[in-house]
Amino acid sequence: MSGTSLDGVDGVLARFGEAGALQVLAHAARPFDPAFKAELLALNTPGPDELHRAALAANGLARRYAQAVQDLLQAAGLRPDEIVAIGAHGQTVRHRPGEFDGTGYTIQLFQPSLLAELSGIAVVADFRSRDVAAGGQGAPLAPAFHRGVFARADREVAVLNVGGIANLTLLPPTGPVLGFDCGPGNVLMDLWCERQLGQPYDAGGRWAASGRVAPALLTLLYAEPWLALPPPKSTGRDLFHANWLQERLDALPALAPEDVQATLCEFTAACCAAQLRRHAPATAELVVCGGGAYNEHLLSRLAALLPGCRVVTSDERGLPPLQVEAAAFAWLARERMEGRPGNLPEVTGAAGPRLLGGVYAP
Repeated sequence: MSGTSLDGVDGVLARFGEAGALQVLAHAARPFDPAFKAELLALNTPGPDELHRAALAANGLARRYAQAVQDLLQAAGLRPDEIVAIGAHGQTVRHRPGEFDGTGYTIQLFQPSLLAELSGIAVVADFRSRDVAAGGQGAPLAPAFHRGVFARADREVAVLNVGGIANLTLLPPTGPVLGFDCGPGNVLMDLWCERQLGQPYDAGGRWAASGRVAPALLTLLYAEPWLALPPPKSTGRDLFHANWLQERLDALPALAPEDVQATLCEFTAACCAAQLRRHAPATAELVVCGGGAYNEHLLSRLAALLPGCRVVTSDERGLPPLQVEAAAFAWLARERMEGRPGNLPEVTGAAGPRLLGGVYAP
């Protein structure tokens, strides 16, 4: 899995029992080098020679995935012929789902044939497009996996994945699962931190904690119309990007950089808290995963905004935060290889259950 945070590739080698029980045998992480990260970021917006550059980036991503696969095999002491399949998401550079009018699409840069060739393992890829073709958002796709791993029979639980974008999964003890993107995750915080400090992220949220929330800026951020849309909904860098933030900063007197960071962190927390109160006010536990789970200031703000709801990281539920999304795509690959639908129509808005992903034989 490589997400909108653009920090690199996370991979897991997972074994699933007959009842679907998950066992992670190995975890590998490979950061993107600065030049490759910059190119992926640039491909999120129109630019010169896009088709050629996108094809090269897709090949480059496949080679980085192949290196992560090799790391996993070595760590677990397994051969390629002992692996059923690789589930590989690719890198989202456009996400504009629509209805059945044919205008919706989602693009994940990737070259699965190259990964199959390099690894000698079947590859399942292109998970989102079938759901979009069926009128869905194509995202989020992890809620079905979250249900199997984090749901409790005795309480309402929610899962908050804080990658570049934040998404919520609502898991009642009985009844349908609900999941949707709830707003920016790390994308704006990382952008501002890199611009002001030259650092890829705000380690532990310490810089944000040193500032004060600017109410006027928070009001402008929270006025974004997309936030008021009902689920199903999803978003990405198509909406929350540098120009979006700069337009709002330009409308106000200059703010101290640390105050902007504090406000961006508050914005991420407030978007989640508002949606949780709106759609699942009885939630007893919020399980946080993704890179944002290591932002201690963000976790403290979530706890303050959600009194009565216990905020924990997925570590406390047996799966480290940086392994959850990769494990979800391993699960989705398993569902595809077993011939089972991978989407939840009540989450994505698709016309019905669909097999997700194409299979590329080794």
